[in-house]
Amino acid sequence: MAIDAAKQGDPQAFEFLYHLHKRRVYSLCLRMTGNTAEADDLAQEAFLQLFRKIATFRGESAFSTWLHRLAVNVVLMHLRRKGLPEVSLEETTEPTQEDGPRRDIGASDQTLVGSVDRVNIERAIERLPPGYRTIFVLHDMEGYEHNEIAEMMGCSIGNSKSQLHKARMKLRDLLQLAQSQGARAQGNSQA
Repeated sequence: MAIDAAKQGDPQAFEFLYHLHKRRVYSLCLRMTGNTAEADDLAQEAFLQLFRKIATFRGESAFSTWLHRLAVNVVLMHLRRKGLPEVSLEETTEPTQEDGPRRDIGASDQTLVGSVDRVNIERAIERLPPGYRTIFVLHDMEGYEHNEIAEMMGCSIGNSKSQLHKARMKLRDLLQLAQSQGARAQGNSQA
């Protein structure tokens, strides 16, 4: 098995694991950072961590799950170290160049609107029943195929497909409910 051989220091086994998982690790890093250069660097860092820590893999979970968690931790540590840039209020309202764009306080911020949508989606996903949520995240967010999910979860491919369909229907209902509650709240604030 490649994992056991990699634990023993076999470079070909490690290379095999790298080629098998590099696309998913990079994709995860890219989704978390939104930056291709950072995603490249962080995916490389995740595989360096894998090289250093593969001996600690005990096989209690699927290797891909363990590697996924390792990559998430690498990205989270990077984001913590990076921190959020501080920008003064004057910089956001007054351009530094004469022809620069001016931001109006109180104007609709499309980035914020997208963030609110993202928050609503994340809340709706959290409200899914655990089985639905797991299948939805693995398939629609992580990109696993139904046969891989079935193997990981110990269920049939048909069950994986059924759970995903039910999860999507439930998610749609939760998002419609959130949207209607948001519209009602906005109507009440304008009254």
